[in-house]
Amino acid sequence: MATGQQWVLVEMVQAFYEAPAYHLILEGILILWIIRLLFSKTYKLHETYKLTEKEKEDLIEEWQPEALVPPVSKDYPTLNYDVVTGPPSHKITINGKDCINFASFNFLGLLDNERVKQKALASLKKYGVGTCGPRGFYGTFDVHLELESRLSKFMKTEEAIIYSYGFATIASAIPAYSKRGDIIFVDEAACFAIQKGLQASRSLIKYFKHNDMEDLERLLKEQELEDLKNPRKARVTRKFIVVEGLYINTADICPLPELVKLKYKYKVRIFLEESMSFGVLGDHGRGVTEHFGVNIDDIDLISANMENALASIGGFCCGRSFVIDHQRLSGQGYCFSASLPPMLAAAAIEALNIMEEDPDVFRVLREKCKHVYNTLQGTPGLKLVGVPVAPALHLELERSSGSRESDMKQLRSIVDYCMERHVALTLARYLEKEERFLPPPSIRVVVTIEQTEEDIQKAVACIREAASALLIS
Repeated sequence: MATGQQWVLVEMVQAFYEAPAYHLILEGILILWIIRLLFSKTYKLHETYKLTEKEKEDLIEEWQPEALVPPVSKDYPTLNYDVVTGPPSHKITINGKDCINFASFNFLGLLDNERVKQKALASLKKYGVGTCGPRGFYGTFDVHLELESRLSKFMKTEEAIIYSYGFATIASAIPAYSKRGDIIFVDEAACFAIQKGLQASRSLIKYFKHNDMEDLERLLKEQELEDLKNPRKARVTRKFIVVEGLYINTADICPLPELVKLKYKYKVRIFLEESMSFGVLGDHGRGVTEHFGVNIDDIDLISANMENALASIGGFCCGRSFVIDHQRLSGQGYCFSASLPPMLAAAAIEALNIMEEDPDVFRVLREKCKHVYNTLQGTPGLKLVGVPVAPALHLELERSSGSRESDMKQLRSIVDYCMERHVALTLARYLEKEERFLPPPSIRVVVTIEQTEEDIQKAVACIREAASALLIS
């Protein structure tokens, strides 16, 4: 063994003597470089300077932390409130001025209805003000169960679930079903509550152009091809389409019959947000499914708030029992928020009673919507956005200045002009830095059954006069 090692050493020495000189020099340089890298420091020691106590105190006093939020001008629109005193019903008092209300979503005029108020008052005396607990922790009252039962019967579904906050309804429902790895196809015009639900779900989001079924089918076909490449993954990936029945940001209706066809063709589920269409569309106010005559069982989940047509607070989801029951375990807004105050649940039940007793209110509302839509056509300098049956229309500038802030100021001047003449309108407001697809600035004109022909004529004349004076001149 020792002889073998000696022989190897002899060979190494012999190879060293036989190697070319340049080869030895190069190897020597590399060895020296490696040694330098191993033992040299990778940083330079700067000369240290010890601060005195006074210098330390001066530096601490001069230091200013970075602002928690960016500076906002004091005249920013959302920081300056129009203060309402009294009920925001047909007539509304804003900043001490009595106006005709074309701003509040009180579509059926139930906000100040005497029957609704009496039921809420009786419930207040019986149950108190709030609930002080979520539904799973002594926050379930008999009136909640009654309201859920009434809503499911009204919508002709197996079951309904109520939430104490309208915004949280769809924002909680989406992540209750769609998780990381699932895919959601959603309309670009989807409201902010849907956007928050998408964000919370952590699913893969694919946006299609507003109400463009060809664009949606293109995305569905692309996904179908992807699924063929990886069938094992496709089997466990859930796919959803999320749309609004009547879009709050565009005041138009989703093409539901076409969506249902795509649902069955590509095996996806449909979630339908009906906050603006519930209590508005259809002969009995059941929303866009009744409007189109679509079987409600073709929709996997319907959600809506109770803050518009029902003039209460909160929201609800309805559908098949096994779908709804899942939200009682996974709907964040349901599980962790204090339940709906009983007086508001009682008010919503009485509002449903009125809707069922007098379905003619929906015909009256549709006629008034069409009338307002027609009379607003051709307003100088403004473009009317929406469909004739929408109860909340948008007026946008025909020609934008190119600056959103400038456009907002122009539209605000029209709102102020009308308010001075006792007509209450409102600007559509958005969280500009949060919106996925920010809608253009607009004035929102809300129609209710309480508005008279005289009210409508006055409001339209006032808008036209303001537009002519402030935009055309």
